[in-house]
Amino acid sequence: MVRRYFGTDGIRGRANRVITPELALKVGQAAGLIFKNGEHRHRVLIGKDTRLSGYMIENALVAGFTSVGMDVLLTGPIPTPAVGMLARSMRADLGVMISASHNPFDDNGIKLFGPDGFKLSDDVEKKIETLLDSDLATQLAEASDLGRARRIDGVQDRYIEFAKLTLPRHLSLEGLRVVVDCANGAAYKVAPGALWEMGADVIEIGVTPDGFNINKDCGSTDLAQLQRKVREMRADIGIALDGDADRVMIVDERGHVVDGDQLLAVIAESFQEDGRLAKPGVVSTVMSNLGLERHLAGLGLDLIRTPVGDRYVLERMRADGYNIGGEQSGHIILSDYTTTGDGLVAALQVLAVVKRRNKPVSEVCHRFEPLPQVLKNVRFKAGKPLENAGVKTAIASAEQKLGKGGRLLVRPSGTEPVIRVMGEGDDKAVVEAAVDDVIAALTQAAA
Repeated sequence: MVRRYFGTDGIRGRANRVITPELALKVGQAAGLIFKNGEHRHRVLIGKDTRLSGYMIENALVAGFTSVGMDVLLTGPIPTPAVGMLARSMRADLGVMISASHNPFDDNGIKLFGPDGFKLSDDVEKKIETLLDSDLATQLAEASDLGRARRIDGVQDRYIEFAKLTLPRHLSLEGLRVVVDCANGAAYKVAPGALWEMGADVIEIGVTPDGFNINKDCGSTDLAQLQRKVREMRADIGIALDGDADRVMIVDERGHVVDGDQLLAVIAESFQEDGRLAKPGVVSTVMSNLGLERHLAGLGLDLIRTPVGDRYVLERMRADGYNIGGEQSGHIILSDYTTTGDGLVAALQVLAVVKRRNKPVSEVCHRFEPLPQVLKNVRFKAGKPLENAGVKTAIASAEQKLGKGGRLLVRPSGTEPVIRVMGEGDDKAVVEAAVDDVIAALTQAAA
C-alpha cells in the first residue's frame, strides 16, 4: 500500500493547503476510532509548538476526537518528547503533537503516539490511512456519548521535573554559564526553566514566539545567533533546540559547533564508564561520520547503521536492545528515559559529563576528528537515474577510488525528486573527485 498521508515522521505539509482543518478533523476521528479499546472513558492528550496554524489544527483535532467519543486534554506549547512521556504517565489512549519540527512556520504536522509513548507503527498508520479515505460519518458517537475537551495545567512543570530526574539528584550545574536557543518553539519555557532549576546561569534566546518566527534565524538549524551570543557572553556552552525540541546541537565556548555524532560519542563513553550501556554499541544512520564508527570501535563499541530517520533508529534500538541512538542532525534517543528524540534530556546528559570532567566543552565534546564528508544533490524530473548504465559505472569507479577506508552513499530523497550523493574518506580531494564523478553521471542521466 502506498502511503498517501504519513511520511517518516507523521503527517506534514503546508498549513491550510496540505494540513487543512478537514484533514485534521478526519485524523482525529480515524485515530480516535482505532484507539477506542475497552469500556473505560477514552482520552487523548494534544500538545503543540508555537506556529500560528497550531490553533486551527488543534481545534479541528478536538472536533474529530470528541465526535467519536474521546475526551481531549490540551497542554498548549510543549516539546514533542513531553507528549510521549505524558501520554504514558497520564494513561491516555493516544498522544498527539502538532508540529512540523524544524520546518518554517508555514508548515505544520501531526505526530501520533500510542499509549506506550512511542510513535505509531507503520501498520497502525496504514489502518488510519484506510479510515481517512472511508465514510466516517456512520461511525460517529451518539449525542450522549460525545467527548469533552479541557486545558490542563502543570504539564510543563511535570516535564521539567522528568528531565531533571534523568540526572543524579546530587548533580548541580552551578558555575556553568549556558546560552540556550529555544528556536521560538515548543521548549521556550521548559528548557530555560529546567536549566535554571539545575543551578546554571542561563542566558535565553529564541524565547519570544509570535506564531511566525519559529526556527527563523535561530535554533538547531541556524546556529549563527547562538555562536555570537556564546562568544559575547563568554559562556561555557550553547544549546540549540529545534521547533519541537526533539533534536539538539551544541556550541562550545569558542563558538564551534558540536553535532549529533560527537554528542553520541560523549554520551556513549559516559554510559560505558558508568556501566549503563544495555549493549556494547550505538545505533545511528548511514549519514553518521566514519570517524564516529572508528572512535566507537576503539572503545570496543559497535556502530549499527539504519536508513535516515529517527524512527528507523528507534525501531532498531527496540528490536535489538540498544539504549543509545541518534542522528548527526541532533536527534538523540536515550531509551532508558524517553520514547523519542529529546533535545533537553540529551543536553543535560552532556552537561553532566562537562561537570564531572571539569574541563572546557571544546575538550569534552571533541571526541574524534571527523573524516572529510562531501554531500551533493542532483534534481531530476522523471525516470530512474540510478538505473542508468553510465551512473552505475560511475558509482563503481567512485567506490574503487575511495577504497575500503572510505564510503559512498547514493540514495533517492524520500521527500523530493532528488538523488543525494555522500562520499567520505581520509583524503578530501579524493572524496570530492569521487562524488563529482557520480554527480556528473547523474546530471547527464537526469537531463
